[in-house]
Amino acid sequence: MKNLPQKVRSKKLSSRVDLTAMVSVSFLLIIFFMVVGELSKPKVIDYSFYNEGCGPIIECNKPDENMIMTILLDDNNKIITYSGLLYSPIEAPKQIKFDKNGIRQELIRRNKRVLEYSSNLGRPGKGVQVVIKPSKKSNYGNLVDILDEMKITGINSYSVVDYYSPEEIKLLALK
Repeated sequence: MKNLPQKVRSKKLSSRVDLTAMVSVSFLLIIFFMVVGELSKPKVIDYSFYNEGCGPIIECNKPDENMIMTILLDDNNKIITYSGLLYSPIEAPKQIKFDKNGIRQELIRRNKRVLEYSSNLGRPGKGVQVVIKPSKKSNYGNLVDILDEMKITGINSYSVVDYYSPEEIKLLALK
């Protein structure tokens, strides 16, 4: 008899799967989504100067105009500042320069005055609240420079607003 070729049997592989890498990836994904979930929560800004315990009376919930300074930015590095409200300013509108002896000194001086005012009211540490209003003609660099001045002078309460009242438009056109 001839030798018949024997059937070659395939080698059986182990059916066990190593899940170590899958567990590591799943823990990384869980941590990632927990961090993203925490960072995506909205942050709340404390506007405590609006609500100081006077209730629903509209007049008493307005910000104190003695603590407000407005900066109007226009073309050609033009800056106009005033303190208080435009129709009854504490400091009349004036044009100042874009340098450390101009806007920086004005911000330091006004913040010092407001800090003294707020400490006399029994609310120490409340500095000036600056409203920055860049016009459509002003350039982006001037806005960045003003924001840098806020950081340099230590003023933490400021906002950038793109609304101009008709009186402010007239004021920019005059000077």
